[in-house]
Amino acid sequence: MDEADRQLLRRCRVRLVRELQVASLWDVLLSRQLFTPAMIEDIQHAGSGSRSDQARQLVIDLETRGSQALPLFISCLEDTDQDALASFLRMSRQAQKQKPEAVRPPNLMPVVLGPMGLTPEDLRGKTGPLKPTPGKLSPVVLGPEQLWPAKLRPEVLRPEVPRPVDSGSGRFSDVCAREISKQNPDLAYALNADPCGHCLIINNVNFCLKSRLTARTGSNIDCEKLQRRFRLLHFTVEVKCDLKAKQMVQALVELARRDHSGLDCCVVVVLSHGCQASHRQFPGAVYGTDGCPVSIEKIVNIFNGASCPSLGGKPKLFFIQACGGEQKDHGFEVACASPEDRTSGSDPESDSAPFQEGPGPFDQPDAVSSLPTPSDILVSYSTFPGFVSWRDTKRGSWYVETLDGVFEQWAHSEDLQTLLLRVANAVSQKGIYKQIPGCFNFLRKKLFFKM
Repeated sequence: MDEADRQLLRRCRVRLVRELQVASLWDVLLSRQLFTPAMIEDIQHAGSGSRSDQARQLVIDLETRGSQALPLFISCLEDTDQDALASFLRMSRQAQKQKPEAVRPPNLMPVVLGPMGLTPEDLRGKTGPLKPTPGKLSPVVLGPEQLWPAKLRPEVLRPEVPRPVDSGSGRFSDVCAREISKQNPDLAYALNADPCGHCLIINNVNFCLKSRLTARTGSNIDCEKLQRRFRLLHFTVEVKCDLKAKQMVQALVELARRDHSGLDCCVVVVLSHGCQASHRQFPGAVYGTDGCPVSIEKIVNIFNGASCPSLGGKPKLFFIQACGGEQKDHGFEVACASPEDRTSGSDPESDSAPFQEGPGPFDQPDAVSSLPTPSDILVSYSTFPGFVSWRDTKRGSWYVETLDGVFEQWAHSEDLQTLLLRVANAVSQKGIYKQIPGCFNFLRKKLFFKM
């Protein structure tokens, strides 16, 4: 699908999600070979499986299909008697293609303006620059720059700056800044490979009885959202479920030992229960299904320059959906938030577990960082260290739901750090108990995802 059709779908997404009748579309989409049976099954199980969730996912996945995906989709709408939507998309597409090109001004001849007191005869026949005379000003030449006399033309041409492009939902300045940054290797990481990197998602839902950790209902929704999101961002996604602590470490080591030389980035996502842990660089730990913790610091250091040289100088991103402790943040009173942010559709659960006490590697208080900080690493936490992270059993965690929505709307125009600021702001306004995500950012440049 070309960029114009992709932008059109993004602009029309709200109406499509509101009005699209997906139940009548499945057979037609299959017969037109617009989607495979497996893809349709994934769409049908998107989110909570509601009509709006299915419609939203169908529109998102439609962007990844071929160049004729939008015309085929319009014809599918017509075949299922959804004529109003079909006509709306067709007319919008035609109007977009018929936008007039910028009209260039006609070639103009330069006009020489001189001060009063100089007659045309005074100016006629002069080939060189006019010399100022007492009480008289030199004439000024007005006209197109390419017609100026040679001595009036600038000696050094300014470098050409990319013109801003209308991205549909992003502002002109956002897209222009993105393009300028991407063209400067000193400002932004190059994510040009396709796929641009590996993404490993560890999704721990069910824990053994001895661990005394409850099942993380709703985590599979998070996993499906992130799996789909990072595929759309051109990552090769691998999901591993219900791993014990040693299995988690083994999976991470196997990923680090792969050859990443032809790739530009690496992503690790951990969805599990968590706790506080002593640390030197990165706080917190996540639990394996056997109830044994793995520190975030250990996870990150598996991918340092010594253990994974083929990722040297490349961004390594870690997204942690787990509690940072047991404290529940009641927040403090501010201006009224929106009603939907005050309450949730169902009682949220936390991903917390007690701080580890007694013998073991986590029995010391948090230490001040004393080791050199790794570069090209970003660790995004779902909550502030020491506090719980909330998860809705029907919609998934606040953090992942918001992360997915922000990436969908803004990843085409904003860098990762700005996206995470949006996530933190949105999550902080949810619920009666409060939560705010944060990150440890040791990236050296801006990171714009490949779109």
